[in-house]
Amino acid sequence: MRTLILALSLTSLSLSAQPLVKATESKAINWLSIEEAEAKAKKVPKPLMVDVYTSWCGPCKMLEANTFSDPRLAEYVNSHFYAVKFNAESGTPITFKGQKLENPEFDAARVGGRNGTHQLTYAIANVQGRIAYPTVVYLDSAMNVLAPVQGYLTPDQMEPILHYFGGGHYKGKEYQAFMGDFKPKWIAL
Repeated sequence: MRTLILALSLTSLSLSAQPLVKATESKAINWLSIEEAEAKAKKVPKPLMVDVYTSWCGPCKMLEANTFSDPRLAEYVNSHFYAVKFNAESGTPITFKGQKLENPEFDAARVGGRNGTHQLTYAIANVQGRIAYPTVVYLDSAMNVLAPVQGYLTPDQMEPILHYFGGGHYKGKEYQAFMGDFKPKWIAL
């Protein structure tokens, strides 16, 4: 799994410049809270894709504007995942896997700027003791972390990762072996 995290993190280092198509109203990602996604996954098992962001993070805003707005990506995510958008510095308590998690260092006077880090962020978005934004975390339907992927990715960079987890390939194949066989399905726009 560490090799997977490293390999996925390295893909974020090479940013490609390309025109992007924005999602229309019908092709927007259906974002849920973590509690809503957990309840849905218990009824109809699907993996989760969690966007762990902050309000002050520039690359987080780029991920939202350039990647999550791509209609191909939005359609795939809506079909294969429960998508969660989570503010890593939120002051709102949440329940995750039956446990109440909070942000004990949250300061309401600092909303919009850097703030304390929510306990859920530490629980799911930690990569070898490091928290970075954005981090897209993939969870199985039982809420177990499959891989946190740190950094900004374009839709084309995210496509194989989404197919790896959304198609269930992670259950029987290492990521590098999957990439050896992967053929991009999205035509560059």
